[in-house]
Amino acid sequence: MDPINIIVGLNIIATFGANVGGAKKGVRSSIIASKEKPKTYLQTLPLILSTLTLVVLIISIFQVGTFSYKNFPDNIRIIGLAIYVFFSWLQIWSYKSLGESYSQEILIFKNHKLIMKGPFKFIRHPQYLSQILADAGGAIATLSYILIPLIIIEIPFLILRARLEEKLLEKNFKEMFLSYKKKTGFMIPFVG
Repeated sequence: MDPINIIVGLNIIATFGANVGGAKKGVRSSIIASKEKPKTYLQTLPLILSTLTLVVLIISIFQVGTFSYKNFPDNIRIIGLAIYVFFSWLQIWSYKSLGESYSQEILIFKNHKLIMKGPFKFIRHPQYLSQILADAGGAIATLSYILIPLIIIEIPFLILRARLEEKLLEKNFKEMFLSYKKKTGFMIPFVG
């Protein structure tokens, strides 16, 4: 098997293990009463697309749905691998920084806190930025031509989801959120 694909596979296993805590918190959010939880396709569609991209990435490790590695320099794939590994771990750091305010659903808990530490100190949606760039890095590392269109489809839904989260945060944290918003970027530091 290709060494870059082995590293991608090992990273999937490692990040999957690190994500178990997030999955448990996601279950908790469906049990604990929330203050506000909008009913919208943005609750599930981005999660389905993210899961689908993960499945396609796993399949791509076995060179199914990929371009021939002989036609591309290894440097391109190594850069993709570095992007994939970095942003997959940034995503984990992001949700761990949220602590008790983390949920896989768009909602406000009764005891919700506005998190402004960790990667949230610089951007308001590091988990979505990380999802996009980790998926893109994985696609480059494996040269998956199936993953690229999925990422392009996923991007607008992640942005719409982030915008909805911001509306909820502004409604519930008012001036505190507006002040935080002025100091941070939407998905890129100091932009948006």
